[in-house]
Amino acid sequence: MSQRNPVDSFVPGKQIDIIRALRYNAVKVDSVTNLISLAGDKSGDVVLKQENTWIYADSIVLNSVQNLLEAYGNVHINDADSVHTYAQYLKYLGKEKKAYLKTKVKLTDGKGILTTDDLEYDVTLKIGIYHNGGKLVDKKTVLTSTEGYYYGDTKDVIFKRKVKLIDPDYKVNTDTLQYNTNTKIATFTCPSTIYNEKRIINTKDGYFDMKNKRGVLHQRSIIDDSTYTFTADDMVFDDSTGMGEFSGNAVYRGKDTAEGYDLIANNIKTNQKKSALLATQKPLLLIKQGRDSIFVTADTLYTARLTDLLKTRKVPFIRNSTATHAPLDSIYFRTVSDSSHDKFIEAFYHVRVYSDSLQAVGDSLFYSMEDSTFRIFKDPIAWSQASQISGDTIYMFIQNRKPERLYVFENAMTLNKADSSSNFYNQMKGNSIDAFFVDGQINFMQAKGNAENVYYGLDDAKHFTGVNKSEADIIEISFEDNKPKKIVWRNNLTGNAYPMRQVNHEDLKLRNFKWQEERRPKSKYEILAN
Repeated sequence: MSQRNPVDSFVPGKQIDIIRALRYNAVKVDSVTNLISLAGDKSGDVVLKQENTWIYADSIVLNSVQNLLEAYGNVHINDADSVHTYAQYLKYLGKEKKAYLKTKVKLTDGKGILTTDDLEYDVTLKIGIYHNGGKLVDKKTVLTSTEGYYYGDTKDVIFKRKVKLIDPDYKVNTDTLQYNTNTKIATFTCPSTIYNEKRIINTKDGYFDMKNKRGVLHQRSIIDDSTYTFTADDMVFDDSTGMGEFSGNAVYRGKDTAEGYDLIANNIKTNQKKSALLATQKPLLLIKQGRDSIFVTADTLYTARLTDLLKTRKVPFIRNSTATHAPLDSIYFRTVSDSSHDKFIEAFYHVRVYSDSLQAVGDSLFYSMEDSTFRIFKDPIAWSQASQISGDTIYMFIQNRKPERLYVFENAMTLNKADSSSNFYNQMKGNSIDAFFVDGQINFMQAKGNAENVYYGLDDAKHFTGVNKSEADIIEISFEDNKPKKIVWRNNLTGNAYPMRQVNHEDLKLRNFKWQEERRPKSKYEILAN
C-alpha cells in the first residue's frame, strides 16, 4: 500500500506522510490510544516522510497519542540527503524530531562512518550522541571513545572518555578530542599524547591537521624525539615539509649526554629535513663537553649539519697535533668522521661565550663539533684566568670543556696583570699569538711576527724588581700558576730593562693597549640573565 495520507493527529504542525507500506493496520488500544502498524515484505519496505527527513524500516508502529513511532529491522533515516543513520531499532519522537537508535547503529555524513550500539539523534539540530562506546572510521583514520557527540552541520565529532585515534602515521590517546570529518583536523582541549615510531608529543591545547600533517600547539607542549626533546609555549610544525616554529621560552635539548648541545630562545625555527635550527630573541646555546657545558649567547644562533654546509662552501679543518705546538694545518673538511659530530653552529652579533676556564666576546662565531673549535671574528677578546687575549680573529680549541689551544690572527695581543694589587700589566704583541693550555690554564704562549713584550719582574717576596720591554721576531713565554715563568726571544732581539721608579709606565704600554675586563662574562648566571 502506498498513500499520501498525513497522520494529522500524530504531530500537529509537523506532518508525517506514509509514503509506502504493504500492510496497514489501525488498532485502538484504549479510549485514547490509537496505534497504526505498517509492514512490508522486504528490507526497508516501509517508508515515512516528515519534512526533509525520510524514515525506512521493515515495520513501523505509530502512536498518535504519545507522538512517537517505533521502527524495527533495517532502519534507515535519511536526513535531507546530508546525514544517513542506520540501526535495527528506532524510537522517534515526532514533535521534538529526536531519534533513539539501538543495535548495529551506523551514522554517516559521506565523510566518516560512526558506529555504536546506542545513539540519540536530533534531526532538527543534526546532533548525534552516544554514551556506551562508539567508533568513527574516516578512510584510514579510526577514532574510538566511551562517549561521543556528532554535529552534522559542522561535521565535528567530540569524543570523550578513553579516546583513541589510530592513523597510518599517528596515534592519539586522550580524554577529550574534537575531530572534523571534513577538514580532518583533531583539536585537543585536555592532556593528550600524539605518537608514532619516531616521536611522542604531549599537549593539552591545540590542533593537528591529519590530512596536511600540520600541528599548532599551545600551553608548553612537549615533543620527545629519539634524539631530542622540544618544549615551548607555542608550537607550529609541518611534518610534510619538515618546517616548524617554536616560540615562548622554547627549549631544545639534545639527548646525547656526552656531546651535543641544548638551545633556549624565545623563538626557534626548525627544518627537520636539514636538521637545522635558527634561534632568535635572546637565544642561549649550551654546548655539552663532558659533565659540564659551554654557554654561548648572541642575537642569532644557527645550527645545521656540517656535511650539508660542505656542499656549498669550504670550511677549514684546523684540528691537529696541538700537544706538539704544531702550526695550523691549511686543509679543509672533506668528510665527517662521526655522525654525532655532524654539526656546526654559527652565531651573529654580540657573541658571548662562558665556561669556567675560558670566556670570550666577539661579533660573530663559527663552531664545528668535528674539531671542537670556536672561530670568533671581528674584534674578539678571550679571557683565561688572569689573561686577556685579543686580535682580529681568534680560534679557540676545546677539549673536555676546557681550553686546549688558542690561536690569534693579526694584531694579536695578550695582557696579564702583573699582580692583583697594582695597575701594571705584562704585555705581549705580535702578528699572531699561539697559546697552549694544560688543565685549563695557559702553559705556553708564542708571539710571532714583529713580536713585542713588556714584562714586570717579581722577587720571591712578590716585590717588583723592574720592568723589561723588548722586541724580536718570535717571543715565547712559559707559564707556571698562570704567571709568566720563562721568556725566550728568537731572532733580532732588542730591548731595555728599567727600574720601577725610573720609567713612565704609561709609555711602556704597547700600541692598542686596552684592558677590557668590564666586557668579560663573569658567570653562567650573568649569561643566562642577558
